[in-house]
Amino acid sequence: MIVMKCAINNLSRRAPAAAAGAISQVRFHHPSPFDPQTTKGWAAAKKEASIPTTRHDAEVKRGLEIGLPGASSIQDKTIPTFSRGELPHFAGINTFMKAPFVEDVRDVGAYDATVIGVPFDGGCTYRAGTRFGPQGIRRISALYTPYNYEMGIDLREQMTLCDAGDVFTIPANLEKSFDQISNAVAHVASTGSFPIILGGDHSIGFPTVRGLASVTSKRIGIIHVDRHADIQEKDLDERMHTTPYFHATNLPNVRPENLVQIGIGGWQVPRAAVGNMVDRRTNIFTMDDIEQLGIDKVAEMALERAWDGCDAVYMSYDIDSIEAAFVPGTGWPEPGGLLPREALKLVGLVAAEGLCGMEVVEVSPPYDHADITSLMALRIVVDALGSMVSHGTMGKHKDIFDKPFVPF
Repeated sequence: MIVMKCAINNLSRRAPAAAAGAISQVRFHHPSPFDPQTTKGWAAAKKEASIPTTRHDAEVKRGLEIGLPGASSIQDKTIPTFSRGELPHFAGINTFMKAPFVEDVRDVGAYDATVIGVPFDGGCTYRAGTRFGPQGIRRISALYTPYNYEMGIDLREQMTLCDAGDVFTIPANLEKSFDQISNAVAHVASTGSFPIILGGDHSIGFPTVRGLASVTSKRIGIIHVDRHADIQEKDLDERMHTTPYFHATNLPNVRPENLVQIGIGGWQVPRAAVGNMVDRRTNIFTMDDIEQLGIDKVAEMALERAWDGCDAVYMSYDIDSIEAAFVPGTGWPEPGGLLPREALKLVGLVAAEGLCGMEVVEVSPPYDHADITSLMALRIVVDALGSMVSHGTMGKHKDIFDKPFVPF
């Protein structure tokens, strides 16, 4: 009886029959999928036509000039003999997103953003392998195009990006590697180019921030997404990947009250870190906080604390903050973390306000499966860039870097 009434009610909500014996399947209580006012999908489709293709066209033209026109049997006359540029995705030299490789690092200031690889795992306390993180992320980045449908942006057309290659790290020496990393980040930041750091274990979180802080008189806040606190003074008698934010917040223009830590929890937060969190009054959000408050509210609160009294914010994203099932290729996997969709929303909200730099760390390809961890790290980076481009905050950081680069 109940089933019959439901069927009758559903029929009554349908549109009048278009012809005798026919029943229209349009239900008036549903939004029209073709109305850009009610569905984001159709609005995104309409927006694509407004994005220029100038740089894409120039890339195709250059590819034909330097890669030779394709064979006469090739009907698509945009295809060269030698692969140059974005296509095909399985070919070419694997820079990040196939961006130009800038061999002379003095030229990075000509680009809005610069990718810096930091192949280092000397700070790992359990599973090593993150020295291969930059390679893994670059390799899978060939999968992507520069266009994002939902955001309605094209990174190739709306910003400039280059790859400066890798920092020359010293596998057996933490402190010398830290100096090399700080040198690299400080140089790139001082040119006005936005530094994107591909780690590497999380010990690099200290020298990256130190590099930024060295070329500005302004204050920097940090949004740190992780399952681990990473704020011990030492671990195994050294400044390992469990220690970066103890030392970063000792810098005079990086205050601990502007450090926001999101996702902390589980069975791998050493008690040695907790006292430092309390003493320094950092801002801590667990996964329970995220579940109860929601991503939007946590991002709002995090931005408020990180930006309070600061002139810029840096984002450090540890891939192990994501549920371990989705990111097996990491040194300290911890179940119960963020779902990928939650992580991407958080990154987009944080980056929308503008950043002075970012890093993604703890990608360990030897433990990965089908490159899914590297792919997630890639997505973190491009979503952050896309959010800044979409909200007009790419380049917002440039004015804070007001001190000359002095090598470490």
